[in-house]
Amino acid sequence: MTVHIAAEPNRIAETVLLPGDPKRAEWAARSFLDAPELVNDVRGMLGFTGTWQGHRVTIHGSGMGMPSLSIYANELIRDYGVKTLVRIGSCGAMQAHVGLHDVVIAMSASSISTPSSTILREVNFAPCADWGLLHGAVAAAKARGISPHVGGIYSSDTFYDERPDLTEQMTRHGTLAVEMEAAELYTLAARHGARALAVLTVSDHLQTGEALDSQARESSFGDMVEIALESAFAERSHAAQ
Repeated sequence: MTVHIAAEPNRIAETVLLPGDPKRAEWAARSFLDAPELVNDVRGMLGFTGTWQGHRVTIHGSGMGMPSLSIYANELIRDYGVKTLVRIGSCGAMQAHVGLHDVVIAMSASSISTPSSTILREVNFAPCADWGLLHGAVAAAKARGISPHVGGIYSSDTFYDERPDLTEQMTRHGTLAVEMEAAELYTLAARHGARALAVLTVSDHLQTGEALDSQARESSFGDMVEIALESAFAERSHAAQ
């Protein structure tokens, strides 16, 4: 048990999916896992452990923003021995060719600062995804008839951003989308020798102002969850064949 996670050590799987919203964690667990059991509800941050195609999986909320995710990712890795962490969540498209409902797989994540910036100090560390997870996610998406957008994203410290100049420059430099957690997740995974990936669904568009309503978001997120699960166990599935 930790300050923020009340689960017994053997009730957290080595593979964890991390949606920001704890209610989305519950929805994903009950929709995609067999026999999901509630393993944590401290401060309302829900976590469930079950199985997917025979593999143990935990789906646990991370909260909104990098400071919140940093708490849960640190405790999951250091105290529960988690080896693979896949963020599943929404993002805002920054490129004209990226549309609502599209899947974005983050190869790298830029940021102005993260909780880890105090450790790295003057170094502009380049947080990136685990190659095996990335490759598995792309293959899983294509197998489902989905053409994912793969590339760099931007992890923002603010939701109500008032920096149109920054948005313009990020878009100019090919950034696919903006969200609020992946850069810190990738940094922590690198620090502790874990695997990390962010698989995202576009819920709104910064250029057009379009946005999905809550019902459309839920119906669109199923593909993202399936891709995340398939990528997490792709190497083990191939080894078993």
